[in-house]
Amino acid sequence: MVDIASRVYNHKWKIDPIVRSLIDTDFYKLLMCQSVFRNKPDTQVTFSLINRTKSVPLAKLIDEGELREQLDHIRSLSLTRGESTWLRGNTFYGKRQMFRSDFMEWFENLRLPAYHLERVGDQYELTFEGSWPEVMLWEIPALAVLMELRGRAVLNQMARFELQVLYARAMTKLWEKIERLRQVDGLRLADFGTRRRHSFLWQDWCVRAMVEGLGDKFTGTSNCLIAKNRDLEAIGTNAHELPMVYAALAEDDAALAQAPYDVLSDWHEEHDGNLRMILPDTYGTQGFLDNAPDWLAGWTGIRIDSGDPAEGAEVAIKWWKSRGEDPTKKLVIFSDGLDVEKIEELAVQFRGRVRVSFGWGTLLTNDFRGLTPGDALAPFSLVCKAVSANGRPTVKLSDNPKKAMGPAEEIARYKRVFDVGAQQAQEVIV
Repeated sequence: MVDIASRVYNHKWKIDPIVRSLIDTDFYKLLMCQSVFRNKPDTQVTFSLINRTKSVPLAKLIDEGELREQLDHIRSLSLTRGESTWLRGNTFYGKRQMFRSDFMEWFENLRLPAYHLERVGDQYELTFEGSWPEVMLWEIPALAVLMELRGRAVLNQMARFELQVLYARAMTKLWEKIERLRQVDGLRLADFGTRRRHSFLWQDWCVRAMVEGLGDKFTGTSNCLIAKNRDLEAIGTNAHELPMVYAALAEDDAALAQAPYDVLSDWHEEHDGNLRMILPDTYGTQGFLDNAPDWLAGWTGIRIDSGDPAEGAEVAIKWWKSRGEDPTKKLVIFSDGLDVEKIEELAVQFRGRVRVSFGWGTLLTNDFRGLTPGDALAPFSLVCKAVSANGRPTVKLSDNPKKAMGPAEEIARYKRVFDVGAQQAQEVIV
């Protein structure tokens, strides 16, 4: 087993790469990338880093030269033969050859495009521009680099024994969570923690702890590289990025209202089974479901990623019943700001009413809260989002207005088109 504390203490090389593989990313990114490669390959997009936690001054903590070195290293990466073989030949969600030959040939020759980095006050402005299939693959590694460099800035001030104690405490903290989760009947839980992890080594340790501690209750990891290395299921479906870009490309209000369903129509043609998961909250869950075509009610389930999770599940159950579907045969995946207490609560509340699963993210792979002076390693809310498509701004409304993004006038337009009324603000945990 890797001695993480010693590895952290020995960060003395010119560059210790944070991201060492193009498949050190979330599985849903590759699934979406193939869909975009097939349906919207020529769309030009801009992705931008957004630090929602302004109290964390990234530009003061992270050296710009070191950040550039890490980003430049990522641009040098390409798929290895073993990685390509795994993607081409492995079984994902019960299906062989999930990734088509034309997509794989493109991916095997890919190098990530250029980036733009500028310091603005105490934050970094980091943007990526170019064709959608290429640029979208920057999101996860860029976040991982920023999160880990911020962590290294704190850890570099600590001595060897301090680091040993810190990681011992963090390991104990996670193991105590695992011991509680063992008691949850029928638990199905996956690691969704790549984008805001403490580090790759720590995410890998957390996944191995979950495998040992939870057994069959742990269903896999969203991280492709860890899934490959540990012979685990790669878990993931789709994300808000798809409807945000499709909506930005809409020519008028009627096309805008249809855009979220166009996304899932394209997805329907490519995937079946547990990959047919609806993510309904991009422009408000209730309105999305009210206007959804009947064929979507036949999909496997829904992922709830904003707003009050219990309320979102109740809305989904009511919708399935209204469309003549049996909710007990449907799957609800909870994936927003989860920790043990919320997982326990939701598992009990919906047991027997729907099939329940959890995508556990930041508070699995980056819970160092309370372990350092000034809580200097506490996780924070950092995202990298598509902000424009073919020169038009993207918009996300969410079921939580604190997660909304886009120009004010476009947000107002989208609220009108999607008939979004009053929303209840929720604390953005991570």
